Amino acid sequence: MTSHVEAEVQRRIAAARVKAEADRKRREELAAARAAGLVRRHRQKLARLAEKGLELAPLLDNTTFAASGA
Repeated sequence: MTSHVEAEVQRRIAAARVKAEADRKRREELAAARAAGLVRRHRQKLARLAEKGLELAPLLDNTTFAASGA
């Protein structure tokens, strides 16, 4: 038979495990929502730029001063 103290320690350990799992799940859900929001905002920005007829900044090639570091 376990003592009251041992039972209390086991209860606290179990509660800590449940809390840690809930925290992990909450962090995963927030990360997924954050990623989805980032994708949505990026798409909206690209759509606004396209409406204005703007292109994204041209890619640098190795012939420009900025790309060569000169």
